[in-house]
Amino acid sequence: MTVSPPQAPECPEAQKRARQRSRRWRTWQVPLIVFVLSFGLAETVHRSGVLEPLDYLYTDLWHVLAGQRFTAEHVVMVTIDDQTLAAHTDQPLAFWSPLFAKATSNLRKAGVQQIGIDFLFAISPENWVRQLDETVAEILRDYDLNMRQELNAGGVVLVGTSSRAMEEGQPDQLVLPQVNFLYSVPDFDLEAHIGLADLIVDGDGAVRRFNIVPDISLAKEEREGAPRFSLSALLALRHLDLPLDADKWQFGTQEVAARDILPISFVGPPGSIPTVSMSALLDDDALRLPAVTALAGKVVIIGALYSGMGDVHFTPYSRSLIGNSGNLMPGPEIQANVLETLLSGKLTQPLARHWQSALLVAVLLLATFGFVRTSPWQGFVLLLVFLLLPLAIGLGLFRSFQLWSPAYIQLGVIAAFMLAFGQRLTGEAREKARIRGIFDRYVSDTVVDLLVDSDELPDLGGKTVTITILFSDIRNFTTISEALEAAEVVEMLNEYFERVCKPILDNGGTIDKFIGDAVMVQFGAPLHFPDHARRAIQSAFAMGEAAEEFAGWMRDRFPDRELPVFSIGIGMHTGDAVVGNIGSRRRSEYTAIGDAVNLASRLEGVTKQMGCQIVASRATLDAAGPGVRTGRSEVLSVKGRAEQVEAVEIIAFDEE
Repeated sequence: MTVSPPQAPECPEAQKRARQRSRRWRTWQVPLIVFVLSFGLAETVHRSGVLEPLDYLYTDLWHVLAGQRFTAEHVVMVTIDDQTLAAHTDQPLAFWSPLFAKATSNLRKAGVQQIGIDFLFAISPENWVRQLDETVAEILRDYDLNMRQELNAGGVVLVGTSSRAMEEGQPDQLVLPQVNFLYSVPDFDLEAHIGLADLIVDGDGAVRRFNIVPDISLAKEEREGAPRFSLSALLALRHLDLPLDADKWQFGTQEVAARDILPISFVGPPGSIPTVSMSALLDDDALRLPAVTALAGKVVIIGALYSGMGDVHFTPYSRSLIGNSGNLMPGPEIQANVLETLLSGKLTQPLARHWQSALLVAVLLLATFGFVRTSPWQGFVLLLVFLLLPLAIGLGLFRSFQLWSPAYIQLGVIAAFMLAFGQRLTGEAREKARIRGIFDRYVSDTVVDLLVDSDELPDLGGKTVTITILFSDIRNFTTISEALEAAEVVEMLNEYFERVCKPILDNGGTIDKFIGDAVMVQFGAPLHFPDHARRAIQSAFAMGEAAEEFAGWMRDRFPDRELPVFSIGIGMHTGDAVVGNIGSRRRSEYTAIGDAVNLASRLEGVTKQMGCQIVASRATLDAAGPGVRTGRSEVLSVKGRAEQVEAVEIIAFDEE
């Protein structure tokens, strides 16, 4: 039987352009979807504040890695340290007002214009003694006089604090110095001479931020004339001679509003602020000491810094990392860091929102297009790179006094990685399942496995490849079928195809189709074998042997039907063909079309006139290489081809 497969239809230019546009869209579709989804997730989570614990972690990491960030040039701490306590062991701190007075007097003489005392004078020794003994009280009635005179001279800021209300809706309570000291304040102007020690504590218990005016809620009758500013902010405003009745102030290049919450630009870990022991200021020769004379023009905070003191806080440097002790920071030193932040103008500003979005877009675009174009292992390496890249950017920005947490970008990168490779894995799994479903009918299980496991899946849209096409049909099939019942014809064909298809599949051939009693087979597609021509010839001889065995089956099965001797003819040709899924939207099949297919079909028909079983073109013999024994040959003119074809009988094949 001779079959003429249809010629490949010409593709209209419009359809070609439409397919090109479709391919371009598919190329961009996956990365675009991955980018949009990961960007949306990162932005949503970032705005929700869910990543705040990670933000704290990275903020602390920047501080620890940066170490000492700069030198404090405006602020010095005068510390009540162990050395100072040792020199006055018999004198309780509550009775140190004369010592504070002497220290502030020497500071003033040394050229210090603004002094903050981070020590709450909760009691007056004079009033306390008066409760015990009137005689002793008369002796000590001027015990606090020097301190009151120092306060009245101006230039000294005392500290107060607030007591948070236990019940919601209730006002906070102010805790201020003892009234005798308050009356000594010039003009009883508490707002200008009392600073609040309240600190902003983050959710994890660490102090990282500050504001000019602490957020406290006072009863209406307490608001008038009450202290308003934090201790450090009040000292900064007084030192820079900025108006206290304003709502915004300029520090360096940044304008700060009263309620703005800003990161503290810590000078460094605990101990980075310059300190002078208070014992030096209490020395009789204090004004001759270099450490004291160097205080001229500075702003001084006097505070406790002795062993066992309770005014210590967690800060970014308290996180225990490699090479960091995780020390707490005293409250006065935190105040000094805030004060240095304001006076130096080195305010750490959160990265502008548009730059945050730009960084997110840039990193996610690079990551997404990297993930969709790399293998899983390469993608994992890229994932590590894009997780570390925001860390490097964040540290660099921090060194430039800009604060930015990369946690949400890292979340976006992880999402892009999972979406890209998840889609690819599921997409490839679906595609491989589709390929397996298509080719299970055509090729052996081994070839299907090799096909779906290969790096490049077959292009079902159509591709021109060099293959070897084999056609085979049954001699005298019409005579045989007329002698058998319809059911017997089907039985015969099924048994025959079962026998001849096995060697085809074993040699990696693709059974293109059954056409009546004919079989069309291709070697070299969809899975390419370099030796496809040899595989075709090897299959042809195996099919011939199967046909001889089947002839015996026919004699046994139909002994009295006087059927002609069963035999087959096989024709082969090697050449270029268009291979792909061809058909309508509702029904298509994987097949090969083109001149090479037509020629293979013609050669199968030539076997009848040459009186042989297997015929191949010269192209197939050349591609097969040595080991093929040939017989007769004929030069044929094939309809539709200007070039003649040499048809060669194949009589033997050396498989080795």
